[in-house]
Amino acid sequence: MIPCQRQLFDIPDDVAYLNCAYMSPLMKSALEAGTAGLARKSQPWQITPDQFFSGAEEFRAVASQFLDCSPDCVAIVPSASYGIATAARNLPLKKGQSILVLAEQFPSHYYAWQRLAEENGGTVEVVPWPDDHDWTAAVLNSLTPNVGIAALPNVQWTSGGKLDLVRIGKACRHIGAALVLDLTQSLGALPFSVQDVQPDFAVAASYKWMLAPYTLGLMYVSPKWQHGRPLEENWIQRANARDFSSLILYSEDYDDEARRFDMGERANFALLPAAVRAMRQLLEWDISQVSETAGALNRQLAAAALEVGFTAPPENLRAPHYLCLRSKIPVPRNLPETLAREKVFVSLRGSSIRVTPHVYNTASDTERLISCLKQNASTS
Repeated sequence: MIPCQRQLFDIPDDVAYLNCAYMSPLMKSALEAGTAGLARKSQPWQITPDQFFSGAEEFRAVASQFLDCSPDCVAIVPSASYGIATAARNLPLKKGQSILVLAEQFPSHYYAWQRLAEENGGTVEVVPWPDDHDWTAAVLNSLTPNVGIAALPNVQWTSGGKLDLVRIGKACRHIGAALVLDLTQSLGALPFSVQDVQPDFAVAASYKWMLAPYTLGLMYVSPKWQHGRPLEENWIQRANARDFSSLILYSEDYDDEARRFDMGERANFALLPAAVRAMRQLLEWDISQVSETAGALNRQLAAAALEVGFTAPPENLRAPHYLCLRSKIPVPRNLPETLAREKVFVSLRGSSIRVTPHVYNTASDTERLISCLKQNASTS
């Protein structure tokens, strides 16, 4: 268990922010690192050519520790959708094959596959919401030999259901299906290893559980796809990029390994330092301890919410850091706004109240949420 780290964040005492899955707050130290990086642009003559590369390589090295892979397998992307589009551009899909997705999957991990299926005469197969909350079993039952690509998360974003990606990865390899993962709602809060799962591609936006700024993310590219085609063509992904004097000598060769898939202007002098600072802090805390700390709060909250008429998926089938509460009585669509007036912040996703605490929360924050839910129920 990690002691409450609220002092590292700019969260007033009267605010119960239980909404990390929407957007994490920046730590004060990450904000300072990002501000210092932004200030460098005020004197651009002090920005040297090597600094276009050093910050990116530091980010790559730190990010690889969250994936349990070589830094050479990490590409720098601006968003999850950018990474998913890159995967869709490189993975083959035969006519008649299907792409497997979950019910209520996040749109950025759906639209690219819908387009790929349409362009190749394939179909998108949706795994229905399992009545027993077991997403892993539902996926395994849907992995037929006709599946060409399984496009999945580690945590289903409207239920909090956790997928056993090790078992799913093994099943995909057995039928010859590619596995593409969106880890945005899990990486940084749930331990993960590409060594165990063996995905073809995995992407994560970093502004949620990575505690990093908006418009920055990371993508794992399996070595088997590192000679693929990037989503865009830019100067810094080419083999001669470090020699500014030779940039007009257009190169047919890309930089090594996954770097060919990096976004343009990846050398962001403000976002990269802020993200690195945030990621280093997460590693210092240890991801498994972050997961357990958030999980302890959610266990208490799930028990208290049951008394107010809300249920959650069984603990063994949901991610510890992610709690989605459902009620037989429809949840008012304006509930988040009602709670926000009491300075209690959660999200409504689908028909679930999504509660996602982090190390800056305490039991008093969850107690305030329960109190508001009781009050809302009594006035309904």
